[in-house]
Amino acid sequence: MTEEGMPKEKYDPPDPRRMYTIMSSEEAANGKKSHWAELEISGKVRSLSSSLWTLTHLTALHLSDNSLSRIPSDIAKLHNLVYLDLSSNKIRSLPAELGNMVSLRELHLNNNLLRVLPFELGKLFQLQTLGLKGNPLTQDILNLYQEPDGTRRLLNYLLDNLAGTAKRISTEQPPPRSWIMLQEPDRTRPTALFSVMCYNVLCDKYATRQLYGYCPSWALNWEYRKKAIMQEILSCNADIISLQEVETEQYYSFFLVELKERGYNGFFSPKSRARTMSEQERKHVDGCAIFFKTEKSIYSSKSLASLVLFVAIQCFLESIPIIRKKRSVQEKSRSGKPHLGMEKQLVLVANAHMHWDPDYSDVKLVQTMMFLSEVKNIIDKASRSLKPGVSGELGTIPLVLCADLNSLPDSGVVEYLSTGGVETNHKDFKELRYNESLTNFSCNGKNGTTNGRITHGFKLKSAYENGLMPYTNYTFDFKGIIDYIFYSKPQLNILGILGPLDHHWLIENNISGCPHPLIPSDHFSLFAQLELLLPFLPPVNGIHLPGRRSADSTLGFGLQSEDPVRNVSSICGKPVSKPTQVSTPCLPVWPSSDLPKLISKFKNEDEQQFSSIALMSFNGREKYLRQQLISTGEQLTNPMGTITVTLQLISSGSHR
Repeated sequence: MTEEGMPKEKYDPPDPRRMYTIMSSEEAANGKKSHWAELEISGKVRSLSSSLWTLTHLTALHLSDNSLSRIPSDIAKLHNLVYLDLSSNKIRSLPAELGNMVSLRELHLNNNLLRVLPFELGKLFQLQTLGLKGNPLTQDILNLYQEPDGTRRLLNYLLDNLAGTAKRISTEQPPPRSWIMLQEPDRTRPTALFSVMCYNVLCDKYATRQLYGYCPSWALNWEYRKKAIMQEILSCNADIISLQEVETEQYYSFFLVELKERGYNGFFSPKSRARTMSEQERKHVDGCAIFFKTEKSIYSSKSLASLVLFVAIQCFLESIPIIRKKRSVQEKSRSGKPHLGMEKQLVLVANAHMHWDPDYSDVKLVQTMMFLSEVKNIIDKASRSLKPGVSGELGTIPLVLCADLNSLPDSGVVEYLSTGGVETNHKDFKELRYNESLTNFSCNGKNGTTNGRITHGFKLKSAYENGLMPYTNYTFDFKGIIDYIFYSKPQLNILGILGPLDHHWLIENNISGCPHPLIPSDHFSLFAQLELLLPFLPPVNGIHLPGRRSADSTLGFGLQSEDPVRNVSSICGKPVSKPTQVSTPCLPVWPSSDLPKLISKFKNEDEQQFSSIALMSFNGREKYLRQQLISTGEQLTNPMGTITVTLQLISSGSHR
């Protein structure tokens, strides 16, 4: 869920001057239909018929001024009730099931014999009016009730103490989500398997009682939730983890620390608003993070693009590392001699979080188009680094896109991603004219708009298709699919996905929305296993890059001459370790103890020179890495705003 949350349904209380008429027998005989959503029972009634609980269409039930001493638990079957009046009876206790009637806006219990209230009443988070006058309640309850905003304070107290009564809340953990196998791996060609997780963890500052009134405050507390969130992440053991709504301070103090201990490294990019804030304020800005197992990553690149679009609505296209997947081939021939080899294929993993507001469908669609344009730029750069002088081809580097798109499957955003384009007059553009400016961000350049369509060249498919996941966001106000994992075809195949949480378990435990004491976020994680199909063509310099090849093209980041090596070794004061096929076959590796010397040497000479030297050089023979960590910034401008791109190249999986 995002900052603003979902609007509450408007509530109109029953009219106390309501009028009614009795249908005549003639009207009934002529087939006249009646519609009534309210029912009043009076006359000193002492007990209620069980048939009353079958009238589930009722929205208001008036039972005041009777002689009722108890209310059956079956009253909870009237789940559409928004108004319930039990005043002026002889009720001594209330059923705990009353707390499951979460649609209630008014509950009148005045002038009864109540001494205590069930803690479950705290679950009535939409309740606006609670009448308790004229009851012999304990002083603690009366003190809370009589305070300013007493109804809300009392309900919060009851909800926060609900878990203290062990028999009143299930301590059973959610059942394990089933694994859905979609297809078997292709055993007729070389492949590599890897897994991806996408998860919106719900930033602490958004986890408020105003947004999630159905959740106890202690279960919204970050110190409580973060343990379950990390348990959820680690249970999947994914090779690549994409997270949204990660708070800056928590990324560095919690996520990065915990995941590094388990063999991961990561990138993080906060929302662009952080640039205008003080250091203290920046700590609480959320953003996107990508973590990856270092044992499966040889080369990584981070591209950060922050876009400012229309009326100060901010889009952040964050943490886009390019991860080179490695696949070791170690076989023995029939003669018994070992055959060692290493094949690599670049895979671009992107993480995005689009604007939340349903009314801004045009903004989300524009954001997505700009996002894919930036992804194409990254692929172009990566392709040129491997094939100098050759423009990047979208089919050469497959894409894995993890995102909270805040868009339903029938939206223009999902249509654009999954079909390759949308009409320029798509309803999500809200009749605003974007087509001319959007050609600048088309993945197909100026020719990206053809026959009234804005297109892109990626062939993307959703990992969760055909209703495999009924909802990824589960709150009281909204339940739907807004999180996605897309992958490129035909280079990638989907082998299996983690299925949904058992819906019956949610219903049986009366979980009307998340987060919940047993579910730490309002989003459910997505997890998929993908198969990377390696081409049959022989690799050049150990790297697979399908497409045109010239006789003099040299692919990869291998050392091309001895001169650059001597230059770097003279800075560090010792020879550079040459790559091996076990760790980083195309990259020189420097001991971490030499890295400070290397960076210090560059910085002492000249800052500008440092930036230029720190870049990978694609000119002539100088294709090598100057250091283990290389970074630079480059400003790109466009009519829609400013994009800042930062590249970081890593060898041996080290990142500082």
